Amino acid sequence: MDYEQIFDVLSKKPNRLILSSQSDKAYKYRKTVITKTLIKGKELYQIERFTDKQAFHENVESDKLQSVVEELFPDKYKQLNIFCEDGQYDYKCSKKGKLLSNYHKAKDKENNAKLYNVSDEHSDKSGDLDINGSYSNIITHKDDSSLSHNRRKKYLLPEGTVIPPLVDLGIFTKEGKIVKSMYGKYRQINRFLELVEDVVKDYPSKDMHIVDFGCGKSYLTFILYYYLVEIKGYNVHMTGLDLKEDVIEKCNETAKKYCYDNLHFVLGDINGYEPKERVDMVVTLHACDTATDYALYNAINWNVGIIMSVPCCQKEVNSMIATDDLSILTKHGIIKERISALMTDTIRSNVLEYCGYKSQILEFVDYDSSPKNLLIRAVKRKNELPANKKQETKKEIDNLCEEFHISQTLYNKVFDK
Repeated sequence: MDYEQIFDVLSKKPNRLILSSQSDKAYKYRKTVITKTLIKGKELYQIERFTDKQAFHENVESDKLQSVVEELFPDKYKQLNIFCEDGQYDYKCSKKGKLLSNYHKAKDKENNAKLYNVSDEHSDKSGDLDINGSYSNIITHKDDSSLSHNRRKKYLLPEGTVIPPLVDLGIFTKEGKIVKSMYGKYRQINRFLELVEDVVKDYPSKDMHIVDFGCGKSYLTFILYYYLVEIKGYNVHMTGLDLKEDVIEKCNETAKKYCYDNLHFVLGDINGYEPKERVDMVVTLHACDTATDYALYNAINWNVGIIMSVPCCQKEVNSMIATDDLSILTKHGIIKERISALMTDTIRSNVLEYCGYKSQILEFVDYDSSPKNLLIRAVKRKNELPANKKQETKKEIDNLCEEFHISQTLYNKVFDK
């Protein structure tokens, strides 16, 4: 067979290939999927071979792709679908050994489907994508927020990459495609990584120890570790802390399964936890009520370089807040709850400023997705705030707390030292 036209397509470094419709019925793998992936910053191709009950994986260098395809098509499979940035290339070997081909430009499918999103259910069938151009098995994505001027947003975790935590979380299929109903969660994860990327790129060292307080099931912990280690090439040691023994045991098993050698989970309380080495970043995602304050207090005491905190259930201020002059803000329960949460995070951010951090309060996710949508991001300044600026910051906090009769944990712990 003349492979010249196929090799020309492979030189484009396609995102994905599907080989199906066995020509050799004795061949034990009914389908083979080849996906471009990044491992420790290096571009590789992951080969996934499917039997009826199992899938077997192998990673190969990108320059081996041609030889892999030549070995499998058409001797093992008579159908080959190649997905590139410019479109889809379909090849089929007829019974007489003739090579049939078809090509579909990406722009021709923008109102029908994203060419790379072939459902696993349909790609198991011998028909796959009809060589004559039928697209009945394509999954469509109608999420306009992920598009801009008919171009897909470039996420830090690109679709088409096999990322084990995203597969286990149910956001990606095992081929690295986004599950249709999980696009919102996919955007949230990428948004979090964007907020991290924005500060770690200027961090003076790529050797980092990260502590995740109240890690829970640790979905974002695993994804953050994957991104920093596998994609950015950082030397990260990461510790997840939680009070639930079964959760810690499960997370350690998962880290071992992924071969994340420097990711460990320990049972313990945020209040009183002492690290065994310098900590560069503290992450606290939805640590409830004052647990966020203890995490921030520890980070301040350890002189941590980066703090990423998504607060949750800010009940402490809500239980004490009171004011005579501004009672209009506290007489309705729902308003009081939201005002209390905003005040709590305002105090936290300004305390961090006082303690030598550049602090920001950023929108983490759309409010429609979750009302707990704010993230406090703080980066240690190279130089201390001028004395007059520190006093001004403290006075602003004092005035707010006095007006609303607030005596807040983090505020007291820092200023009573």
